[in-house]
Amino acid sequence: MGEEKKEHPEAESVPDAPDVSEEPDTPEPVRELLEEPAVEPVQESGAESGVTARQPVRLPAEGRARLKAAMWPPRVSRGQLVVALLLFALGLALAIQVRSTNDHSQLRGARQEDLVRILDELDGRQQRLQLEKTQLEQSLAQLENSSNQAKEAQEQTRKKAAELGVLAGTEKATGPGIVLTIDDPQGQVKADMLLDTLQELRAAGAEAIQINDVRVVAGTYFTDNPSGGGVQIDGKGVSQPFRFVVVGNPQDLTPALNIPGGVVRSLEKQQARATIVQQQKVVVDALATPKPLQYGKPAAK
Repeated sequence: MGEEKKEHPEAESVPDAPDVSEEPDTPEPVRELLEEPAVEPVQESGAESGVTARQPVRLPAEGRARLKAAMWPPRVSRGQLVVALLLFALGLALAIQVRSTNDHSQLRGARQEDLVRILDELDGRQQRLQLEKTQLEQSLAQLENSSNQAKEAQEQTRKKAAELGVLAGTEKATGPGIVLTIDDPQGQVKADMLLDTLQELRAAGAEAIQINDVRVVAGTYFTDNPSGGGVQIDGKGVSQPFRFVVVGNPQDLTPALNIPGGVVRSLEKQQARATIVQQQKVVVDALATPKPLQYGKPAAK
């Protein structure tokens, strides 16, 4: 029985596989993204050390132009301008403060006791001014509330005239104060030193001053004796020892004379000795002769 040869059906046609070599139809922007950027070779500098140096990346001309346009001209806002002005004012204030501190460098070397005395003197001066203000306010209130304002005004005028007489040297003065005696055996104390002493006493609140037998007033002047020896005050010769009788608060007058670089220290440098005695009551009895005014007169209100 012969083998029957089966006829195989013709193989079904298989579709051809796509040609891999052909590139798919990819859009151009996607193709650019898929492409790897080309890497520039890096040049080696120093083969032994193995350190590689990268070349600086240069900005394109368009990028440099945009950077320059962003930086210049500078754009200043209102807030930045205000901050700049505030910083300038702060710097100016600090510079003024530093200069002012340098101007008062004389107090840097002062002792703590001297600084306390100076502070007490300033406090005392402030208290005197406050007391004077209170008295003036009380006088004003009495004038406004008094039933007989004419009589009250006359009484206030009399008191004021007495006070002005003390300042003008036409009235005697008494009260607490000090007696300052300056012994000058070497004859080195001159008119300018006595003037400095007077100014220190006035600044410390002295209300009436007498030097030996001469009353000190607003127009008092000092000159050196042209014949030598002693000082002239208002044209009158005054010889040492110089004796200052001062009406005022002793707690203010004494520290003012003893401050560093003050009157007492200056006199000691000239081989003179200053002695200060505080008293509860001193009397300034020398009187000054008022001079008529030659040019000045009260100004019309």
